Amino acid sequence: MSDLKPPIENFLGREWRRRGPIAWALTPFACIFGAIAGTRRAFYEAGWFKHIDVGAPVVVVGNVTVGGTGKTPTVIALVEALRAAGMQPGVVSRGYGAKVKHAASVTPTSLATEVGDEPLLIARRTHAPVFVCPDRVAAAQALLKAHPNVDVIVSDDGLQHYRMARAFELVVFDDRLGGNNFLLPAGPLREPMSRRRDATLINSPYDRALPPWPNTFPLDLESGDAWLLDDPSVRRPLDQFAKEKVVAAAGIGSPERFFATLRAVGIAPSTRAFPDHYSYRDNPFETVQADAILVTEKDAVKFGTWRDARIWVVPVQAVLRPRLIALVVEKLRGRTPA
Repeated sequence: MSDLKPPIENFLGREWRRRGPIAWALTPFACIFGAIAGTRRAFYEAGWFKHIDVGAPVVVVGNVTVGGTGKTPTVIALVEALRAAGMQPGVVSRGYGAKVKHAASVTPTSLATEVGDEPLLIARRTHAPVFVCPDRVAAAQALLKAHPNVDVIVSDDGLQHYRMARAFELVVFDDRLGGNNFLLPAGPLREPMSRRRDATLINSPYDRALPPWPNTFPLDLESGDAWLLDDPSVRRPLDQFAKEKVVAAAGIGSPERFFATLRAVGIAPSTRAFPDHYSYRDNPFETVQADAILVTEKDAVKFGTWRDARIWVVPVQAVLRPRLIALVVEKLRGRTPA
């Protein structure tokens, strides 16, 4: 089954893994991008642009690369860990594709077209207060006004949203790390790999050695039993799909990671990779011949009024190391605002 991601997206993904002629040709533009980003960052560090303390400590979970690295499962796991530590976390997000200009609350019954797919998934999984807005400071302030019991904010992405003061920065990489280590558009980096942060997570399915960076931890993503979209109470272990004709579909930053997870349990799916944040306004599986269609949770929250009885949703749980959780909690309890 064909890959439905835009050709330019696949092309850049390949080029950003190596320092080929295309990457070198784009380095002048990367220098301009780096100069602008570096100047903006320096203005905040010098105090010429002001950080805004929103009224509660903020933990930013983000990346310095373009594309999905596992931030959303990390946010969900971190919210649950902070709650287990006795805190009352809330979440803010830009809400990619959300139709909001002002801060808006996200509930489990919200529509992905209005609030964004990732914030909706976070709200459904954690039941924590979630607010979205392109201005994360406004989102955090609105959240705290509506939920004054919240004592820590987790920001889904927003690493480059320097205006929002933060107590802890957690940067997530996947197995690509920094690719060719060039800045945009010559490479996948929004900021240099040397960017300061409090901790780093490496989400890689391979048993590779962790980079020798301070406070660097592996991120494990564990899949649970698939649940039937038409009736979430019906569940099946993934290995039960091994002898069926399966189609796997994903509209996430790294679809291949999802497909590899299924192959690892013995499933041999036909695959369909959609662009990240694909809308699913219409059923793209009407002509698909399959016993079962496996999708991610992020995809499932966007399915509209149409239904397909063959669709099963595969949940993913991020496993955070206890030392990382302790590091975050310690910093929050003795924090100094950025």
